This record gives sequence, structure tokens and C-alpha cells, in this order.
Amino acid sequence: MKFDLIIIGSGPGGYVAAIRAAQLGLKTAIIEKENLGGVCLNWGCIPTKALLKSAQVFNYIKHSANYGIISHDVRADFNEIIKRSRGVAESMSKGVEFLMRKNEITVIEGLAKILPGKQVEILHKDGLSSVLDAGNIIIATGAKARSLPNMPIDGDKILGYRQAMTLEEQPESMVVVGSGAIGLEFAYFYNSLGTQVTLVEYMPRIAPMEDEDISKQLTRSFKKSKIKIMTSTEVTGVEMNDGKVSVKMTGKKGETEIIADVVLSAVGITPNIENIGLEEVGIQTEKGRILVNDFYETNIPGYYAIGDVIPGPALAHVASAEGITCVEKIAGLDPEPIDYTNIPGAIYTSPEVASTGYTEKEALEKGHEILVGKFPFTASGKAKAAGHTEGFVKVIIDKKYGEILGAHMVGANVTEMIAEIVAARKAEATGHTLLKSIHPHPTMSEAVMEAVAAAYGEVIHL
Repeated sequence: MKFDLIIIGSGPGGYVAAIRAAQLGLKTAIIEKENLGGVCLNWGCIPTKALLKSAQVFNYIKHSANYGIISHDVRADFNEIIKRSRGVAESMSKGVEFLMRKNEITVIEGLAKILPGKQVEILHKDGLSSVLDAGNIIIATGAKARSLPNMPIDGDKILGYRQAMTLEEQPESMVVVGSGAIGLEFAYFYNSLGTQVTLVEYMPRIAPMEDEDISKQLTRSFKKSKIKIMTSTEVTGVEMNDGKVSVKMTGKKGETEIIADVVLSAVGITPNIENIGLEEVGIQTEKGRILVNDFYETNIPGYYAIGDVIPGPALAHVASAEGITCVEKIAGLDPEPIDYTNIPGAIYTSPEVASTGYTEKEALEKGHEILVGKFPFTASGKAKAAGHTEGFVKVIIDKKYGEILGAHMVGANVTEMIAEIVAARKAEATGHTLLKSIHPHPTMSEAVMEAVAAAYGEVIHL
């Protein structure tokens, strides 16, 4: 069989690319070794949000007296929470199956390996193999949890994100190593259910990729929730002892040790590029990632790569956008290259974190003269009414031209609010455009308008 396009991997990059290709009339096949939807739908974005929602509901009920509602003997059923999360993931995967059928995309189960001459060899689950011809090939094989040499993931006491969301019993204590999105979200989830959580970060602050003000607020919120935070700390080794894990660390106070039930390794991801034929075809890589041009073509014509296997932010929505851009270029359209300075980031803790564009430090380093505006949710009527006054909206604006250089938010529902800034920056709107755009009252989104007003010295409610 010959296809116009073969896509290896069915995560949010692969399956979205397949659907767009089918819409454009390309005969398309997608190859998946596990479950349709990839890590995001089955082990990442979606099931983790289901877990976090359960934690949020549990916290609401525990503090229901704050809303005038009395509740007694509230407890979390850990196994049912896990079961619900897996059910959500299964439902979403079936949804992708439906979309494949609807768009007449050929789905093939098995391990794929690219060959020279734009061919793909497939090792099927029955042990047999076959070879398919393609006009073009997209590699969208995603990534897996990174394992440190001094803290190897064993799936029992040292966990990756997959094991952390399917534990049979809730641990009494947990050490989370790494405070990126994965580490922060699992720290919040397990802490909310009553696990004693210690968060260890090698860098001087948690959420080190975020604006410094975001890190400070998140640190206050986590400490308020009784999460122990250890920054500027390096894990030097782990040892098993009587069913517990001894985590040895070096930090500000010298060498320390923490005993816990389990350790979650959340120190990043490693692209899945091993044994997929890159060397045989001659595709160039650098630092473990596939090198591509603005439209995701590798150095070998007809071979493309998107998502976590290429340089750039490893985010589901980025992979989807890359897939669409890549396929439209293959189909002969004239897509616009993605602007990687305007990618929204989101962390679904409570409070949530969302950001796009430059941090304050980055804007200054790039030579901009800036205006900075902040509006705290303590001054928001909607936040007060909802009982969610933690956090703020911060905007960074170029003083000369009014360009919106970046925005950083921490608080309830800010992952929904950040899209306003992304759209405004895409449209090259100015700070005054946002300031003069009437926002509904009372809403959390008013804080965006108020933060811009603060930057211009025109804020009303502060």
C-alpha cells in the first residue's frame, strides 16, 4: 500500500496532523504502538486534569463552611479518583478512534521504523512485519519521563508520571523531584488528598521557567498548603530501606536526608527517537532532538518531525499547531510559521499558572524599556465572591510602542484567561487596545484590563 502521508505516533501532534491531512485530501495512515491519543490523552494532559479536578472538588467540600455549607465526615476515595481518571482517558481515546474513522484515516497498530526511500517498516503485535510506501513521513513519537542516573525510575518506589497516576494505594509521604508543570501538579494533587509532600528543586526557585513573581506567589500558596519546599537542592542518591525510600540531598544546609513512601521523578522528558531508523535514513539530530526547518522538514526531503522530538516547548497544543502547519505545507498551502514567542503555558495547580511572551527579566535583557502592571485578585469582586483571592495578573508592555511583550498570571481559572493575551499579541494589539476593550463585570478577566491600566497609571480599583 502507498499513502500520501504516513504519521508515526498518534499523540496531539500526530492525530491532529492526520485529520488535517485528510481534510486536505491526502491519503493518510497513522501508526501507533499503544493507544490512540498518545501520552497526552492517555497518561498526560487529560487524565492528570481529571485527578486535579477531584482534588479541587475535595478541597471545596473540606472548606464548604466558608461558603455557608456544612459538611461532615468528608473523605477522598483514592481508588475511585484513580478509576475516574482512567475512565476519562479511555473515553477520550475512543473519541480519537471515532475521528480516525470519520476522516477515513488508516490506523495501524505496531512499532514503526523509517527506511530510506520514504518507506516505513511496521512490526505488528503478532510478530509479523510489513513495509509501507509514503509520499511523505511525519515523525511524531513524543517523549517519555526522563530518568536520572542517581534516581532511576523502577515503577515501584521511584515513580514516573505514569505510575504516579495509577497507584493502588495513596502514599502517606512523597518526595517530588522537579518543579516544572508535572512536579507541581502532582505535588498539589497528592497534598490535597492528605499525602505529606516534599518538593525538591535544583534551581533557586520553584517553577523556574516562569516569571519570578509567579514563583514567589506559588511558593506562598504551596507553603500555606503545608507542602515542604526545598530549592537549590540536588538529589545525590536514593536507597531502599524497610519498604521506604531514603532520599539523599545536598543543598543550602549541606547534606540532608528525607525518608518517604515513594519518590516521583519529575525532572523532564526524553524524546522517543531511539530505534526508529533516524541513523539509517541519515536524519540529523542535536542534543537528542531532530533538527527541522520552519515547516518541520528534516535534512532529508520528505521526512518531517513535530512535537516533543524537535527543539522547542514540549506542549500538546504546540505539537498540534506544528502538525497542522507541517501538513498544510506538504499539501501545497502557504502556512505562516509558528511564532514561538507567543506560546501559552499553563500549570493546573490551585492556584493555576498561565503565561505567554517574555518575563520581566527577559524583556529587560532584550533591551526594551518597559511598563509593568499588576492587579491582585484580592481587589477583584468576582474573586472575592468566589473565594479565590490568591494571585494576580501581571502584564509587560513596551513603553515606546505599546507592544504587549508578555503576561503572567497566577490564580483561579487563569489558564482560560491567557488566551486573551495570546490573541491580542497575535493581532499585534497594543496595551491600549486591551485597556479600552470593555470586560464584563464581575469576572476574573477584568484583572487583565486592570493590570494594563496599572501599567499606564490609570488603574481604578487599586
